[in-house]
Amino acid sequence: MKTLVWVEHDGSAVKDATLAAVTAASKLGEVHLLVAGKGVDAVAQEAAKIAGVGKVHVADDDAFAHTLAENVAPLIVELMGHHDAFVAPATTSAKNIAPRVAALLDVMQISEVLSVEGEDTFTRPIYAGNAIATVQTSDAKKVLTVRTTAFEKAAAEGGSGAVEAVASTGDKGLSTYESSEIAKSARPELASAKIIVSGGRALQNGENFTKLIEPLADKLGAGVGASRAAVDAGFVPNDYQVGQTGKIVAPEVYIAVGISGAIQHLAGMKDSKTIIAINKDEDAPIFQVADLGLVGDLFKVVPELTEKL
Repeated sequence: MKTLVWVEHDGSAVKDATLAAVTAASKLGEVHLLVAGKGVDAVAQEAAKIAGVGKVHVADDDAFAHTLAENVAPLIVELMGHHDAFVAPATTSAKNIAPRVAALLDVMQISEVLSVEGEDTFTRPIYAGNAIATVQTSDAKKVLTVRTTAFEKAAAEGGSGAVEAVASTGDKGLSTYESSEIAKSARPELASAKIIVSGGRALQNGENFTKLIEPLADKLGAGVGASRAAVDAGFVPNDYQVGQTGKIVAPEVYIAVGISGAIQHLAGMKDSKTIIAINKDEDAPIFQVADLGLVGDLFKVVPELTEKL
């Protein structure tokens, strides 16, 4: 069984999400990668070094420069003539591409896969992760997105995959790239951070978020996250959001400050190795999943914690 894996990259380097997708794909059989973009030779060479990769397909064309799903999906469908499954990490761009691939192939997409039980059988979360469904598909071609926190990352070195250029399917003219507003930060990305400090609505405003959460994160070398309530209130940008409708994370340490623990948020971080909760409400649901809990006023506790680090 041959599996085609979508390589998530920023134009110059492979993102960690790809490594987890490779691990998932390896459970299905032979692993081939697809690197699409413009000027992505360096990415392709890096991808070829990933352990367990047999071949790297490279599509270098202006049509793929901004990862427009309308252009990328037909390319994947073309390559699926020689592959049995398409696997992509459940990232923002892949979630945009995979459904279009499934529609063009006329098959069912299986989303947020947690484990591979067989060539046609998978598990995935339902009801915000409160139940796990086992799904078996009879489709000849499989289209999967995998939850990257559920799989170990494949080794980034040690592989020797063959790099092969593939013909471009060109610009389909269905969409055009206008502009991007990308937030840049010196802190680790949430998806790859080993430590995450998240703040909730209890912080009251964006100034308190900056004054309390960010210094603590900087001391720990951590990424900064937030609950949906904090994002909706305008304390921080959308890309900080951790939860069912935000980013799914599983760091070594997750520190939840002033977060009550609504099911939407828990769905995004409950797989963290160690969860530390700081909240003045001792009955807050967050304490039910926390490994360590501190009941106290965050406006006193957090500055003191930051000072002692």
